[in-house]
Amino acid sequence: MSTSSYPQRNGARKKKPVKKKRKKVSFLRRLTRVFMFCLFMLTIGMGWLYFAPSANNFRYLIADTLITTQHRYMAKYIIGEDELKNRVAEYNQRFDNMGDELDTHTIAAPNPEADADSDAEAAAVKPLVEIEKVTGTGYSGYIMIVNDPTKVRLGIPDKVGSGEKVSSMVKRTGAIAGVNGGGFADPEWKGNGFKPIGLVISQGKLFYNGLGGKDSTQIVGLDKHGKMIAGNYTLGELSKLGVQEAVSFQPRIIVNGKGLIKNAAEGWGIAPRTAMGQRADGALLFVVIDGRQPGYSIGANLYDVQQIMLKHGAVIAANLDGGSSTVLVKDNEIVNKPSSQYGERYLPTAFLVFEHPEEAQIMNIWEGLDPSQIDAAKKRTQ
Repeated sequence: MSTSSYPQRNGARKKKPVKKKRKKVSFLRRLTRVFMFCLFMLTIGMGWLYFAPSANNFRYLIADTLITTQHRYMAKYIIGEDELKNRVAEYNQRFDNMGDELDTHTIAAPNPEADADSDAEAAAVKPLVEIEKVTGTGYSGYIMIVNDPTKVRLGIPDKVGSGEKVSSMVKRTGAIAGVNGGGFADPEWKGNGFKPIGLVISQGKLFYNGLGGKDSTQIVGLDKHGKMIAGNYTLGELSKLGVQEAVSFQPRIIVNGKGLIKNAAEGWGIAPRTAMGQRADGALLFVVIDGRQPGYSIGANLYDVQQIMLKHGAVIAANLDGGSSTVLVKDNEIVNKPSSQYGERYLPTAFLVFEHPEEAQIMNIWEGLDPSQIDAAKKRTQ
């Protein structure tokens, strides 16, 4: 073989890396173009979000949704810190006002002349508890109908220093079903669920008073006849009304058969929700909406919840604690999908349904405790 062939082979070998380099350069150029396009679209999107008048509603929807989470502080990056403070203050004032109108609704009282046979027949036709699926744009959840409102009691934890899961309360007390109740102090979203916000009334007795000198609070509860009570009340008014089971929470969203939230823009963002309502026939309605789970359910605003209640005949309804506390338990099984990454939360209160509520053993674990001295962030003991 002649030596003149070597330079030719060497030249052929040099062409291969050139092709690889060109392919590599071509790929990097495409990647750069994609990146620049995404950056351009992001810039356009952010410009629209922050400066376009048409984006105002969407911007406040994002902010309101963040306000309902443990990342409330992030809302200031959407609407500004001053506007965030104003927004929260505005909602609190609006919620307070929504509890002021006098509730005049009545419920159908049981017929004392009905004989045992007719009672048994009615019970066979209409079970104590019914659960239906509810869905809407972006949300999925359930509505639990309790046909006898006198069968509901307020469940509380059984150990000092810690809240309790609703599923645990249901199993421990022998309840048929249960949903989460009122709110609680939750420092850095790591609370132990033992320090309620406001009042806790059980079996007609004041179990917990965390008003701190306030004259009134918004409550959600039931009187001795099973009539739902919701709105702004003083302790004296609650006593005169004969309130038996109640927690503090807001806002009331339906009163005297009419919704108080005008539209979705006033719905306080998208989140998991729990609410309680009542029909004119006395049946209680518990709406539980899952959220923060893309692909299944993002959540609902309070306007959505209000419309679900109205559709099912509610003449009065009020919001309960939601977010990661939202849970519905039936026959010792969790029906919905709680949003907390740690599973079901430890809570101070729950509305429980019993076949025989007179047999329920519910003791006051806050008796003798000073609310101001309760450590809401103390590690759980159970």
